[in-house]
Amino acid sequence: MTTERTVLVATRSPHKLRELRELLDLPSVRLISLEDAGIPEDPMEADLEAYDTFAENARAKATYFQRTTGLATIADDSGLCVDALDGGPGVRTKRFAPEDMVERYGRGEANNLYLLQRLRGLPEEERGAWYRCAIAYEDGEESFVVEGGVEGRIATEPHGDGGFGYDPLFIVPEYEKTFGELPSEVKADMSHRARAAQALAERLFG
Repeated sequence: MTTERTVLVATRSPHKLRELRELLDLPSVRLISLEDAGIPEDPMEADLEAYDTFAENARAKATYFQRTTGLATIADDSGLCVDALDGGPGVRTKRFAPEDMVERYGRGEANNLYLLQRLRGLPEEERGAWYRCAIAYEDGEESFVVEGGVEGRIATEPHGDGGFGYDPLFIVPEYEKTFGELPSEVKADMSHRARAAQALAERLFG
């Protein structure tokens, strides 16, 4: 009889937990969130993502919560890297837009509007971008980071209302549609987080 293994996902987002459960789909593993584990939010958590790369931020979160709980922990950090912005917004993906725009439009819409402003007038061939995701694993004995990415380009205006974040602006060349237009199952098969999750599953359970 296979023993179920509990692994902590270092997130307070129900959406991210649900997505990782679907992507990993491991019958012998029970993924739980910080809320499920009864871990109260600590202001110190805001300082964990202080590094310049997704991999370092993911590792910092995984290490912190593994030491806090004693549970095997996975943590991810991901974002959008735009060629014309020298790889930005990168680790500042969620905090890209100026605060005055965030106050006026809300963070998601402000980020999209600000990205369009920064790329205004650039031709299609100069609007290349990547979604990247790093997932770190830490159990006190084993520690590693896997990564996944998907290449695309930034549209000149939003298309579709699916997904979240920058998805309505991120055109996937294979379909010539944005992630906001594509069915969720298509994104689930090819997204940066899906590819990182696949690499994690192969590393852990081969």
